[in-house]
Order: sequence, then C-alpha cells, then structure tokens
Amino acid sequence: AVVGAGLGGSAAAYFLQQHFGPQVQLDVYEAAGVGGRLATVTVNKQQYESRGASIHALSLHMQDFVKILGLKHRREVAGKSAIFSGEHFVLEETDWYLLNLFRLWWHYGISFLRLQMWVEEVMEKFMRIYKYQAHGYAFSSLEELLRSLGGEAFVNMTQRSVAESLLEVGVTQRFVDDVIAAVLRSSYGQSVLVPAFAGAMSLAGAQGSTWAVEGGNKLVCSGLLKLTKANVISARVTGISLHGSEGRALYQVHYESTEGQGSAFYDMVVVTTPLHPSRSNFTFENFDPPIADFPGAFQPSVTSVVHGYLNSSYFGFPDPKLFPFTSVLTTDTPDLFFHAMDNICPVNISAAFRRKQPQEAAVWRVLSEQPLDKHQLKTLFRSYYSVQVTEWQAYPRYDAAKALPPIVLHENLFYLSGVEWVASSMEMIAVAAKNVALLAYNRWHQDLEKIDQKDLMHKVKTEL
Repeated sequence: AVVGAGLGGSAAAYFLQQHFGPQVQLDVYEAAGVGGRLATVTVNKQQYESRGASIHALSLHMQDFVKILGLKHRREVAGKSAIFSGEHFVLEETDWYLLNLFRLWWHYGISFLRLQMWVEEVMEKFMRIYKYQAHGYAFSSLEELLRSLGGEAFVNMTQRSVAESLLEVGVTQRFVDDVIAAVLRSSYGQSVLVPAFAGAMSLAGAQGSTWAVEGGNKLVCSGLLKLTKANVISARVTGISLHGSEGRALYQVHYESTEGQGSAFYDMVVVTTPLHPSRSNFTFENFDPPIADFPGAFQPSVTSVVHGYLNSSYFGFPDPKLFPFTSVLTTDTPDLFFHAMDNICPVNISAAFRRKQPQEAAVWRVLSEQPLDKHQLKTLFRSYYSVQVTEWQAYPRYDAAKALPPIVLHENLFYLSGVEWVASSMEMIAVAAKNVALLAYNRWHQDLEKIDQKDLMHKVKTEL
C-alpha cells in the first residue's frame, strides 16, 4: 500500500514497480485528489499552477519522469525580478546579464560569488545520489543518506541556519538580509534561520534555470500512476495496525471513504503523507515499542491567485506602463504582508502567447502567511475581477536543531515525507521515493550489502 497520491506517492509506486517487477500489486490511497500539493486553479477558462510551480534544471528524476511519460517542458516566457523592501526596490534585474552581475557586485561586493561557490559545492555533492541510486544503493535513515553525500558536514547543515553558514564563508550580513531573505521568503515563507541544507536547495533553484511541465506539473503524478497501473483508492487512511504472519510483519490499513469504513492487508506500506499531529490524525496500533509522535510543526502558507490590475504606484511606479517586473520578492520587513508575487502564465502556453503588460489585467500569484484582507488586496491591485485563495500547510516550520524523522517505522513500513525536514522540493521527494523503493527491495531480498554502505564514492568508482 502507498498512502498518498502526491508526487511522493506516485513516484514511490513507480519505483516500487520498477524494482519489484510488474507482478507487484499496488494500492494507492488518496483522499483529496491525485497530485497532492501540485495543483492548478482555473481563471477565465485557463489553468494556472497554484503552487509547486518550478523545477530545477538538475532535477534528474523529474526530467526522467517527463521523458518516460511523453510530457513536454512548458515554453519559457522571459520576465524580470526585483526585491522590494516595503519602501523601495533594493535590487532590480535588467535584461543584461553583465549589468545584473555588475549591480550585484556594486551593491554586495563578492558576496554573490561566495554564495554561488557555496551552493555549487553543496549541489555537486548532492548529485552523487543519482550515481548511488543507479547502482542500487539505499539508506535506512536521512542522516545516513546525507553522510554518504557530504559527510558530517551535510548532517550539520540540517542543524544550523543558512545565515550562519553563509556568514562563515564570507557573505555579508547585508546580502543575507536583502537577497537570501527574499529568496527564502518566496520559496519556504520563512526567514534566514532555516537550516543551511534546505536553504542551499532553495538558493540553487533561485539561481539555476528552472522549468515546468506543459499542461501542469501534476500531470507527472497522474501519469506515473497510470503507467504503473496502480489501483487508486479514493479514501482517507485513518490508521495502520500490525499483525504477524509466519515471522513476517503483515499490515492492516484502515480507511474511510464515501462508502464508509474499510480495511485491507499488505506485506509492505509506504506512507507519503506528513505524520505530524498538526497534519494527520493517523493511528498506529499493536506496535511494540509504539511508534512515537513526530515532533515539529508546519508553516501555514496562503496562495492567492488574483486576476486584476496591478497597483504599480505602491511600488513607486505611478505610470503602470513603466513597471518592468513580472516577479517581486520581498525582504523580511515587519510591515510587509506578502512574501512574493508574480505575474503567472497559464500551464498551456501557445506559440502566440504573450505575457500581459503591467497596465493590463493579468493573473498574479501572491504568496503570504495570512489570507489577504480587502485593504491589502487594494494596496497591491487597483481593481480585480477574481481572487482564489488556497490555504495549506506547505513546508515544515524549519527551526534548526530538530532531529530528522525516521525512514523505517517498522519492518517493511516506510515513511517518505520526513525528507522534507532536510529540504522540501519536488526533486527531494523524488529522490526519497527512489530511496524508499530501493530500501524496501534490498531489505525484502536481504541484500544488506546495498544498504548504508560506507565510502560509496570509492565503491561506485570500482564498480564502474
């Protein structure tokens, strides 16, 4: 059984079938709808991503999924970003790459180069995971996975803040306050106190090239489930109870659907929905020792998709025609009521498509912690036709010094969503899904040589 049909659940189902073979029977439970947090909203008969909007160019599993499913990359529509402090723009992007570099250097000295080197070093080590997974290696804990990529330094990066790590490599406080804060507010809705590893992943996405799936990113989830011919059950899982059978664990999954309550038995269960008291009322029965509660909370996040006319005067542009930005990030200023806003394109972009000009009514996505009130909407928009609000608990509330959640809850009972406490992105979830499938397969076949191996870089080189 796979609990949840978001990206984690659909990728786990796909990888489990890849490793165990077509004879494996897969039931995927989903209460809300396939795609999880990858969702779209409709404005004027066009669909727009409401969240989970962009994918990093180095996301190799996501690239693979798109290829296997015959999906396409959405056409890029260029646009410029700026960082707003509540009073003025602290940094503005131009059409000229060299001018952008010059501005960064002029404002912040070599801080941005130091940032780039730091992020690249983390990403280069992180990319080792693809080699390990291609050779069938798996990890039974998030700590072991991180250790295999970057030693204790990577584990420590989940326990200390990104601000602390960057100041240490010579990035200035001003650069952290202006640029790093704005990127983390737009990606996680949180401050520069998020752990360094989660911060590095988010910063990699901000400076690398990103892409999205034509027709909507959620097509990856429905596509993978169709490909695996998984049996999708429309029901909310309420708990899992353990039963023994011939020395092996046997799990009874209890669920509620429109037809009432039910249950079914499985050899193996992968839970891909968050198991935190604030997010689930999930019970585990007959486990000895009992499965402990998961510490930590989730960050509330609000996405407002607004179809209207931007109030460019608020940003210091009385004439809307002159407003040059399609995306506005914000610094951590007490009076600012939103984290970021961008003029978004539909999920299907025709060859003739052009982005709306700032004086025209456009579709904007505004990210904030609280729903926007009338006054706040009037501050950002001169007038608007519609507002669609999605409230969700998007990301773990990253306060450093939390222990990472386990991957193995019991024999053949796995937990995938804990990876979000390391960093939360589509690719991190895909990597975790592949890891859980390999771990399940290696444990089932008692191939312990493939689990938690030390010095993997050396092993993989000799295997090559």
